[in-house]
Amino acid sequence: MRSITTFDIQYAHRFYGFRGEAQYLHGHTGTFTIEVEDSIEPGVNMVFPCNEIKKTAWNVLKNFDHALILREDDPLLPAIIDVYENQGIKNGHPQNTMRGEAFRTDLATAFPECRLVVTKESMTVEGMIKIAYDLLKDKLKIRKITFRSGDNVASEEFKVEGTVDRCPKCGIRLDENGVCPKCGFRD
Repeated sequence: MRSITTFDIQYAHRFYGFRGEAQYLHGHTGTFTIEVEDSIEPGVNMVFPCNEIKKTAWNVLKNFDHALILREDDPLLPAIIDVYENQGIKNGHPQNTMRGEAFRTDLATAFPECRLVVTKESMTVEGMIKIAYDLLKDKLKIRKITFRSGDNVASEEFKVEGTVDRCPKCGIRLDENGVCPKCGFRD
């Protein structure tokens, strides 16, 4: 069975080297749908609490919200960083409270202090799914991710393997010590 959650992000990007409207900087509202698959946890009668899926995913993916997403070879990137430096906001601003933890993967690097994500490839809906899965695969038993941005939609299903020790009271993953991070239950 699956538990499913959906949430939106706002972001700006462009397709560097693309012919057409998408070569210009533009913004989108993107919608993630994340499906987590497992057995029903008897104590709570659910696979995984949807609000916990959203919380877990949001802690990582909020770096994409209200961010500029550029490919690492985009000539706009040094110019943007230079402007941020000149404005004194490259290393953050007190009003920037939506920061997630910085990350660096083979696919993307997040600079949350200046709301910038640098990617290896143009940020398409397919690319967003690849990055999201890469960031979340060790945190959730993801069966499927769908990402919609404007008229563009992509979806990918993933093989779910192994088991996860979950709290019989909350249904969420126990930490490495067998303790529920939400309610304190000990295995």
